[in-house]
Amino acid sequence: MGRLFRKIAGGLGLALLFLLIALCLAITIVPPFLDRIYYEGPASRHFDGAHFFNPDGEDDAAPRGRNLHIAIARYLMGRDEQPVWPDTIAVTPTRPAPFAAPRGMVATWVGHATVLVQAAGLNILTDPIWSDRAGPFNLIGPRRVAQPGIRFDDLPKIDLIVISHNHYDHLDIPTLKRLWDRDRPRIVTGLGNDAILKAAGIPSTALDWGRSISGAALGGLSGLDGLSADTVIQCENYEHCPDYRVHVTRNHHWSSRWATDRNRALWSSFVIETRAGNIFFAGDTGAGDMMWPEEAARLGPIRLAILPIGAFRFQKGQMESGAHIGPEQAVRVFERLKASTAIPVHWGTFRLSYEQWDTPPRMLELFLRCEGIERKRFAPLRIGQSIPVPAYTPVARGAKRCDRRAIAALE
Repeated sequence: MGRLFRKIAGGLGLALLFLLIALCLAITIVPPFLDRIYYEGPASRHFDGAHFFNPDGEDDAAPRGRNLHIAIARYLMGRDEQPVWPDTIAVTPTRPAPFAAPRGMVATWVGHATVLVQAAGLNILTDPIWSDRAGPFNLIGPRRVAQPGIRFDDLPKIDLIVISHNHYDHLDIPTLKRLWDRDRPRIVTGLGNDAILKAAGIPSTALDWGRSISGAALGGLSGLDGLSADTVIQCENYEHCPDYRVHVTRNHHWSSRWATDRNRALWSSFVIETRAGNIFFAGDTGAGDMMWPEEAARLGPIRLAILPIGAFRFQKGQMESGAHIGPEQAVRVFERLKASTAIPVHWGTFRLSYEQWDTPPRMLELFLRCEGIERKRFAPLRIGQSIPVPAYTPVARGAKRCDRRAIAALE
């Protein structure tokens, strides 16, 4: 019996040794294998010939190296000390109309950064994700706590999709494939992301910051200035772009699908012109130099801004991270955009950081009071809630009432 035990123990030891060797080899071999070159082109103000970067300076936009491995390990072992979220959030899905009135604009928060905007007969989706998990193969990664606010089969025909960057909670291949197969929408994104979409059989238009594509190419509508359907214009700089349908604009973030393919594709925000007014979608963004909202505002009055307010806290008391603005910074972005109405997104759907489930909207309301801005101008929606977006009017300021004690209680 002792000899048998020693034989089994020796076999297990040998197996563990081979497993350890395999893991060591994987650490060496797999990361380069998972690297991808999504875009090749000349160097620019934000591309060094191999990787994109933020021209307003890099910061702690995302964990790197050993810190990244530690963060992943702590997450997988459930030791990341994140506040407990609800297992599920009750959602009453809505069934939107086929389209908005000729000068009308209606917005529905589907969840996370996904918003359906219906404007002047055009149906637009931002960063659509209907998958249950935000991660590879829909098997790993954060799980939804709230179902989409519109059932997929209840979506109207989609004309235009904008994709801000390639993180799994923003570029969701299963959802995009379903949308492409069903509606053949125009998909506009930043440089390099088109390679990821093409590999899944999804055509798209990839543009650099400061470039625009005519509305004639979108949903079969004629362009605002009569240009042809395939017109793409190169603007002289980020700050000014002629009057076309979709403008790819600067923000402050990073990109990766596999950690080792970091910043191989571009991240972007968008200004979308419609006959009902301009729409701004920030995508994922940190504050950076805070000049990018003003650059977007120069393209014309923004009737609706879609701004992130969540996933900003990675340690106690943190109010923003390098990659994600929090509610305080979102109010500053709203002000610099000179937008008329905004919808706060990127909260309450996937648990990505350390704030409580409802901390972002509660903080947002407090910071709006600090600036004397009416709540209705930037009010949180329920997932599945639709609002008629009012016509553009400048934001009036009321009395500033800043409750620092209440803010501190949420830290």
